[in-house]
Amino acid sequence: MANIQDVAKMFVSLGEEDGVSNLKLQKLAYYAQGFFLALYGKTLFDDDIEAWAHGPVIPTLYHEYKSFGKSPIELESRFNAYVCLTKQEIAHIEEIYDVFGQFSAWKLRNMTHEEAPWVANEAVASVISKKELKEYFETRVS
Repeated sequence: MANIQDVAKMFVSLGEEDGVSNLKLQKLAYYAQGFFLALYGKTLFDDDIEAWAHGPVIPTLYHEYKSFGKSPIELESRFNAYVCLTKQEIAHIEEIYDVFGQFSAWKLRNMTHEEAPWVANEAVASVISKKELKEYFETRVS
């Protein structure tokens, strides 16, 4: 299973040209987890996703990169995905970036606000269960 930090670094590396903010990174990681659950029946990473005001958020990831604010995240060194991610994980993250990386952070935020996992948990700002993610994203892949 991938580590959320490695997933994040891969997304940031893929988005080097246009930049990936913390808000955008949160939504990309949410989509990566949801579709991985739906397609492979297992989690991409272990961390919980919570329903916050601006959509799904992985708290550990948020705190890691909050110092960048709205600016693009910059990595201290070049990230080599092949060292820590499987071929399946790499291909999945690349696919998610190809599909969702084209959208702005705010477009992704607004998209998640229309989706059942966030809507069902937003009022109580709770953890979005992996079961909820899997069930919702299975409807998106069939």
